[in-house]
Amino acid sequence: MSNSSFPVAPSYPVVVQPLIMTKKQIILLLVCAIGAAFLFNWANVPVAWLTGSMAVGIAWAVIGGGPQKLPPTFGVLGQVIIGLATAARFPLQTMELATTHAGPLLLIVLITGSMSLLNGYLLGRWAGVDQGTAFLGCLPGGAASIVAMSDELGADAIAVAVLQYLRLLMVVFLVPIAVSLFFPPDAIAQVAPTLPIESGLPIPMLLNLSVLALCGILGIWGGGQLRLPSPVFLGPFLVGLITFWVLPYHFQVPNSAFSGGMLLVGLSIGLRFDWQTARKLLKAVLIEAGLVIVLILLCLAAGYAFHLVTGVDIMTAVLGSTPGGMQVMIASAVELGGNSGLVLAMQMTRLLIILLIGPWLADNLLKSSPIIENNDY
Repeated sequence: MSNSSFPVAPSYPVVVQPLIMTKKQIILLLVCAIGAAFLFNWANVPVAWLTGSMAVGIAWAVIGGGPQKLPPTFGVLGQVIIGLATAARFPLQTMELATTHAGPLLLIVLITGSMSLLNGYLLGRWAGVDQGTAFLGCLPGGAASIVAMSDELGADAIAVAVLQYLRLLMVVFLVPIAVSLFFPPDAIAQVAPTLPIESGLPIPMLLNLSVLALCGILGIWGGGQLRLPSPVFLGPFLVGLITFWVLPYHFQVPNSAFSGGMLLVGLSIGLRFDWQTARKLLKAVLIEAGLVIVLILLCLAAGYAFHLVTGVDIMTAVLGSTPGGMQVMIASAVELGGNSGLVLAMQMTRLLIILLIGPWLADNLLKSSPIIENNDY
């Protein structure tokens, strides 16, 4: 009887199970991650506490011979902190300022989002990255927030992080140069920079932290009840956003807590590194670099069109239309003579819409993929 008469077992992709870490290893890992974060911050690397800890996690996984596993609480706590910090950075005044040009601004958001969605589609087709991961990696703005929620959505979080920070670095370095070349400040009427003034009554830090903790707990519970695509991030973000807008106090997430949240998320992502992912990313990075250059040029054109329609000065319109790099764009507006308040309002309005809509789109794309791997990290 020939061998062909026997049933052949189907071939499945081999999934490398993460190695569980000991308490001593976790402590050593945290110390190394903190040291790397300070080093990255000294070297002016963007989002140093996330990128530095992620680099340590990747190195640890490589030296350890495979993916490692932190306690799930670490990643959850990191996502909650980043979600609340993101909500705290959306003062209601910026949304009110954005309503002065609501129609054209929403059109700019639609154009930027559509071009980014096209980038994600092309990246998925050309680089072999699943569409949900490619889409999250190409969303313009909110890199730390997108990376934090990508793991929970079932995307390849390392790929999302690499693509997001590649876009961020290119925007930060290329846009100010392009703006100064194409729209020199001498040819533009100088506009006094006006940043929205933070309002709200002062609140004791202990009460501030207690409200944040309550928002985090209610957010996780509510996110699960509402079946949000990323309940651990979006739940606290939405609860925090409503709370911060309704209550007459100035809430804030301490910088140390925010840095700690980014460190935990960075470690959780980096520890899952494997060489198969790295080989895929090399091609994706090269393709994404070209797509980001095209995206930047198109956004500059869209900003110029915004200037023609609304009468807003060119510098403000262009800097407010860039695909991310909000802090650098605001600083550039101050230096080059744009209206930094309106730049902030334009950037934050786009970011808010992306954070509210992007997860649902990515979740649907990931669910429609032929193979979905939802590992319990």
